[in-house]
Amino acid sequence: MSDLKKQFEAAIAKSKELDERPDNATLLKIYSLYKQATEGDATGSRPSFTDMVARAKWDSWNAHKGKSADAAMQDYIDLIDSLS
Repeated sequence: MSDLKKQFEAAIAKSKELDERPDNATLLKIYSLYKQATEGDATGSRPSFTDMVARAKWDSWNAHKGKSADAAMQDYIDLIDSLS
């Protein structure tokens, strides 16, 4: 397992133990970086405007389109570190 992958997994564990719950914008960023790092570009069609939560998640994830898994992992690690 690469060093980056180990750091990413440590950051995932750390994200579950944050002192304070991040605001919604930060939560969306955490979610979208995780999805980009683990699954790649957003898949499927954009959810309907009637499902605002799913649409916000998809839009946030799609904003990272083209970002490599390694870059997304590093951004995720940096974000979680900044919140700790």
